[in-house]
Amino acid sequence: MTGQSRAVSDRAATGFRQVYGQPPAGRWAAPGRVNLIGEHTDYNDGFVLPFALPLRTVAAAAPRPGEHWTVWSELTGETVDFGADEIADPGRVGGWAGYVAGVVWSLREAGHRVTGARLAITSDVPLGAGLSSSAALEAAVLAALVDLGGLDLPAEHQPRLAQRAENHYVGAPTGIMDQSAAVRCRAGHALFLDCRTERVEHIPFDLDDAGLAVLVVDSRAPHRHADGEYASRRASCEKAAALLDVPALRDVPTEHLDDTLARLPDDETRRRVRHVVTENQRVLDTVTLLRAGRARQIGPLLTASHASMRDDFAITVPEVDTAVEAALAAGALGARMTGGGFGGCVLALVETDRSDQVAAAVTAAYAERGFTAPTHTTVTPADGATRLD
Repeated sequence: MTGQSRAVSDRAATGFRQVYGQPPAGRWAAPGRVNLIGEHTDYNDGFVLPFALPLRTVAAAAPRPGEHWTVWSELTGETVDFGADEIADPGRVGGWAGYVAGVVWSLREAGHRVTGARLAITSDVPLGAGLSSSAALEAAVLAALVDLGGLDLPAEHQPRLAQRAENHYVGAPTGIMDQSAAVRCRAGHALFLDCRTERVEHIPFDLDDAGLAVLVVDSRAPHRHADGEYASRRASCEKAAALLDVPALRDVPTEHLDDTLARLPDDETRRRVRHVVTENQRVLDTVTLLRAGRARQIGPLLTASHASMRDDFAITVPEVDTAVEAALAAGALGARMTGGGFGGCVLALVETDRSDQVAAAVTAAYAERGFTAPTHTTVTPADGATRLD
């Protein structure tokens, strides 16, 4: 455990004692994630390549009698109680606590007997940055409840339950990628996920050996209509798949793509489909390079992914475009927005000794444009959800 992770874990235990007057039975942690490549492909049954961050959400927890759950959040200072009646009615528990209630609901819907519990939540995964703080919360709570209840729920089945919590209890139409990364990632690797079959392969991504770093820049751009636009993109993709008579856009081949696109009724739909089809291919090409130990050569694929998100899928904003342009001009091997779009983070693949220089160039470009100053960190692939003690 890193010093940063230990601090978050210690705060969870301390908060638990302060709120409930006793120590927790254990602490469970789950990571945020960045998606190396593969954006908006997950709900199209496609391919993604995320890796887990050292940034963690921690759930300190202990069982309690009956069907009742209490959860405290360090971030808001709130304590929320809910019982079986609230759990039975999706959406009845709102806000951040809805993600916790949703996990309980999803487990119960799947036939699991969920023990009552008290929980305390701490996190250093930033909210609204596109690093999947919601999936980290779901995965940490899920891990805690599985262990506390002695449930027979292998890790490979946990992402789908966490996704159901977010889709059907909270009401956010996310794909399976975020929860899979939070649960199933492995340190030193990216997670190659087939979102249709949920088959995973751990692809070596040893940045130190390659003399590389991944710089993550929080654009600090406020998410602009992100929820509605995300749902709109998903609906557009599903409509296009129906028009092309395929189960999902994953099934559209890259060969003769222009001929396929010509069958669609308008330019906007054609651009949406082109992004998904070409992005799937970029994921496959990135995996091929990483398997061959050629991490330096993935940079152009990352940059092409950003251009596709900007021009075809129309999900970038000026702040993230500025960050990408500045990073590339300062010598990044490749750069792209990561996450659902309309704000959030940019990742840049850089030579280890150029990370600070690239970050400074992005900060200078922001100042020139009058944007709120960005924040940045370098990251390495970390483990998925785990019990800490």
